[in-house]
Amino acid sequence: MPRVLILSAHRPNRSPSQRYRFEQYLPFLEKQGFSFTFSFLLTKNEDRLFYSSGNFISKLFILFKSVLIRLRDCLRFRNYDIVFIQREASFFEKCAFKSGSYVIFDFDDSIWLADTSPGNQRWEWVKKPAKFFDNVKYAHIVMAGNAYLAEKAKTMNQNTLIVPTTIDTDFHKPMPELRNTNSVLIGWSGSISTVKHFELLLPVLIKLKARYKEKLKFKIIGQKNYVSTELEVESVEWSEENEVRELNTLDIGIMPLPDDAWANGKCGLKGLSYMACGVPAIMSEVGVNKEIVKHGTNGFLAENDYEWFNMLCELIENKELRLEMGLNGRKTVVEKYSVEANKDKYLEVFNHAQSTG
Repeated sequence: MPRVLILSAHRPNRSPSQRYRFEQYLPFLEKQGFSFTFSFLLTKNEDRLFYSSGNFISKLFILFKSVLIRLRDCLRFRNYDIVFIQREASFFEKCAFKSGSYVIFDFDDSIWLADTSPGNQRWEWVKKPAKFFDNVKYAHIVMAGNAYLAEKAKTMNQNTLIVPTTIDTDFHKPMPELRNTNSVLIGWSGSISTVKHFELLLPVLIKLKARYKEKLKFKIIGQKNYVSTELEVESVEWSEENEVRELNTLDIGIMPLPDDAWANGKCGLKGLSYMACGVPAIMSEVGVNKEIVKHGTNGFLAENDYEWFNMLCELIENKELRLEMGLNGRKTVVEKYSVEANKDKYLEVFNHAQSTG
């Protein structure tokens, strides 16, 4: 049985990047004969401390412990057929490469750029974005989430494969009965580090609220304590148990992004999660969003505040259009961006790694 060591920052079922990039494929790969061992850096309690403000001593301890974990991994790389590195999780990529194990590096963001959570600005040096190039250089194969990321990786490693971020459409399913028929709910899903993208759209949302008043409501999924002084927003904490139900309460899902190098590396996960649940999505006309959305058919693409406002008005006022776009969006995800549609790509990579390693 081929043995695989997974190097990741977070424990299983914690990080969206890990869940949607590889964790949801593990049951399928295990049925094909692969055995997986996780080596992650942050426990549940450490996670809470690390992403909060302050706690300097605790964070220093976590950093020291993380180095020890990866040093231990260096000593056992040779015991595994495959070492799977997700994003920036490894400190010792070269050791994995030279161990004789087959190294797979997977990433889904522009992680060669600095992008740190608000509570950890002073720790930005720890992430050392430049080590992205070591991750790519010392991998036998690189799995990139979109074409933009793949082109960057290919400057260091030509053996780079585009594997989109995907949705388990057996888990993310439409539940239209959860939607309120007396109002229209616009929602956004994300983390504390990306809520700034939601706030790009605040002027538009405030203008919409002034027009539609009590007919229009807003929700943020992922930030329980989020408060806007300018807009009344319901905020709920994300959990694996409530994610699909919360997404299905939305009438419209939004994914605003700036048109910059970081956003161009995004893999469209927010939009895909809305679409999988049959929720019509409006996404910024940035990066891979332009590949996912066929404008006016399975969603809308917006380039500026004027377009955002008018497209949101169109969906708010037209329930039939919301239903049609929701159905078309779900069909797109099932056909192109689902686990079922992409599982053979993963199997091909792991089978190749087994035969080569």
